[in-house]
Amino acid sequence: MEVLFWWTIFPYICGTILIVATFYRFIFRGKSWTAPSTEIFEKKWLRSGSVIFHYGIIFAFFGHVMGVLIPLEVYNALGVEDHTYHFFAIAGGGVAGLMVVFGLIVMLIRKFSFPKVRVHTSFSGYFTIIWLLLVAGLGTYMTLIYNTTVGAYEYRLAIGPWFRSLFTLHPKSNLMLGVPILFKVHVILSFFLFAAIPFTQLVHMFSLPVSYPTRAPQQYRSRDGYDKNSR
Repeated sequence: MEVLFWWTIFPYICGTILIVATFYRFIFRGKSWTAPSTEIFEKKWLRSGSVIFHYGIIFAFFGHVMGVLIPLEVYNALGVEDHTYHFFAIAGGGVAGLMVVFGLIVMLIRKFSFPKVRVHTSFSGYFTIIWLLLVAGLGTYMTLIYNTTVGAYEYRLAIGPWFRSLFTLHPKSNLMLGVPILFKVHVILSFFLFAAIPFTQLVHMFSLPVSYPTRAPQQYRSRDGYDKNSR
């Protein structure tokens, strides 16, 4: 029953919440579809933390695509040996994970250290950073510590096929039985995060600024020589 719930029912519950709640927020609460900036209250910490976090999360995303969504057979067909893959996975994943964790810690400290930022931070803002820190922190630990001390776990034989089977609606939940507990916790925390996206500022990740380069620029008028009588 435990295997059935966590590796079959639970992912679909989280996926359904993610899709339905996201569409609901977009259609009925479109004005809340944003991530309000607090840059006006503090810039230095925000620039360093936010930039490093966003670059790190992009690298981590592509790393997960390569490790979970691309089958092992593809790498074998390309002639990529296992030790070569794991070397680059540990090196690249470790750097990306450290960037994400560092950026999150900087942004969390910023929220506590600056009163104006703290006042304008909602519960969902704290939840998002703390939960991301749990997911990213555990993932970074597994990449840099577990894989280099215990041994590089071949998740492409278990987690990858299981995750891909969810999209075919024929989940192979038995593949998760032999997965180390740390990896299981990481997956469960990640699905909880997916379900929480529509209720937090993370929802802005689905908005791509494709029209930004061509939008009309904002114009400002100087007060020098301003004629009050012309109003």
